[in-house]
Amino acid sequence: MTRSTDTQRPTDRKHKALGLILGGLAVLLSMLVFLLPALERVYLGQLGKREAPTLTLAVEGLTGSLRRFEALPALIAERPDLAAALSNPSDRALIDRVNDELHRTAEEVGLSDIFLIDPTGLTVAASNHWKELSFVGQNFAYRPYFTLALAGEQGRFFALGTTSGERGYFFAEAVRDGADILGVLAVKFTVDAFEDAWRNGNNEILVLDDAGVIFMASRPDWHFRSLGPLSPEARAIIESTKKYPMDRLVPLQATEEPIDDGFRQVAITSEDGTLGRYVMQSQMIPEAGWEVSLLTPSDQAWTQAMGTVALTALCLLLVALIATVVIQRRVQLQERIRAALSMQEELEHRVTQRTAELEKANRLITQEVEERRAAETLLRQTQTELIQAGKLAALGQMAAALSHEFNQPLAAVKSFARNAGAYLDRGEPEKVRQNVGMIDDMVDRLAAISTHLRNFARRPGEKTEPVLLNRAIDTALVIVEPKMRGSGCRVNRDEIEGEIWVNGGQVRLQQVFVNLLSNAVDAMADQPDPVVDLSLEIIGTRVHVRVRDRGTGMTDAEIAQLFDPFFTTKEPGKGMGLGLSISYNIVRDFGGTLEGGNHPEGGAVFSVTLNLAEAPSLAAAE
Repeated sequence: MTRSTDTQRPTDRKHKALGLILGGLAVLLSMLVFLLPALERVYLGQLGKREAPTLTLAVEGLTGSLRRFEALPALIAERPDLAAALSNPSDRALIDRVNDELHRTAEEVGLSDIFLIDPTGLTVAASNHWKELSFVGQNFAYRPYFTLALAGEQGRFFALGTTSGERGYFFAEAVRDGADILGVLAVKFTVDAFEDAWRNGNNEILVLDDAGVIFMASRPDWHFRSLGPLSPEARAIIESTKKYPMDRLVPLQATEEPIDDGFRQVAITSEDGTLGRYVMQSQMIPEAGWEVSLLTPSDQAWTQAMGTVALTALCLLLVALIATVVIQRRVQLQERIRAALSMQEELEHRVTQRTAELEKANRLITQEVEERRAAETLLRQTQTELIQAGKLAALGQMAAALSHEFNQPLAAVKSFARNAGAYLDRGEPEKVRQNVGMIDDMVDRLAAISTHLRNFARRPGEKTEPVLLNRAIDTALVIVEPKMRGSGCRVNRDEIEGEIWVNGGQVRLQQVFVNLLSNAVDAMADQPDPVVDLSLEIIGTRVHVRVRDRGTGMTDAEIAQLFDPFFTTKEPGKGMGLGLSISYNIVRDFGGTLEGGNHPEGGAVFSVTLNLAEAPSLAAAE
């Protein structure tokens, strides 16, 4: 009973401590949530101060443009031609000259329009006289800038042009003849360039007139809107002066809330339902009566406030976690001390058991090592026997190759000797000498064959050199000619123009063509009219020699094994299957290729591709 009570006490203390920690943590988190709006206001103020230079820059840009253009109407109005045009509006030559001068001046000083108005408000000349929507003939008596200038004061006015449809700021001055006022000269500059520059920033900028209408803004959908309802008096003035389109004077869905340091928090809901929250700050341009406002998105301040709360909460959680871990560690330490004694006995028992298992495993490993050593000894003996068997197989292949390769030259020697005897009986010593010379060549070839046969297993020792392809083909045809004559076979051969030199060996190249021609004759043993096509084609730096028979062709399985040693399609006793394999290796030693397949018109075709070489010089030949 006492042991059970001791076990419960640490657990109760742990639960009580955890409860206190969690309760304090909940209180602190509640305070942070309560302080979140205050933190956001602090960050909103910081954000507004950081962006204040942007507002100052925009105000200075607008003020500079106003001051730049306000003196121009008075200077231009002093031109004598303007007073003359107002006095004689029917003089077309004078009016045309004034139109051209106004157009040139507008281009030079960067104004949108310059126009001359008579005392009734009718425009008699304008810089845009040549445009379809020209000011000439339009009456602007309703515009305040006209009435002020006609009264002798400087006229200022911002409005949407009723003729051009462009927003702009107007300056106007009286055109005088001495003390008499003959009319009004007005200039206009547009504000689109300012708005284009504002759109490149991260803030929104808007300009309100004295009635509270947004006539300039970085967002076009805010044009002619307002942050609150307009008074009836303001709407009446706008309508009488045709300042803005009345159907677009709709207030934005906006709410404002003041912030410290002169900043305001504004929430604007767009027509698509999107809510934008901004920090708003404003500056006045007194001479124009404009209020320029900078709206900075407040999401950054909200994010900073949330980040501060989250970081503080994380720190508090971390502290609570550390305290919880410390308490748990102390409780666990007490429990471990009690469990250590019982674990010690169990550990000793496991050590004894594990020692016995290791001794048993050691005996098994020793036995396995002995078995592996015996297996390795047996493997070495088997490898030795396989090597010896491979040597015997290679000797058998070499003997078969020698028998196959010597058959054709010996048959040729026998044929040339028989022909020499016949020519001797006829008394034709030149032909006898020619056959004896061929027998001598065949003997040389037999001597070379014994050296070249190792091409079947490895690269030969004989180096490649420029050889005459014409001679190799001619000699091969001579060697095979008795066999062809005996089978009634004829050769269709392309004429070779000039000497063709290739990289190779003369004797081995003859051996390749002898094998291909001989195989072509054998493939047409059952044909009534056997014909061998021998063609030659030069493409780039390579020459292609093709040997085609008119036999039955080959199957796909036979084509796949064409160049395998001891594979043959001939009847038993008529071939050993080594000729194509040896020829393939010879051509490969020359840096060329040997390919075989079926011709589209029937029969088999073999293509020998060799690299062209330069003819040896006379000095090298000597």
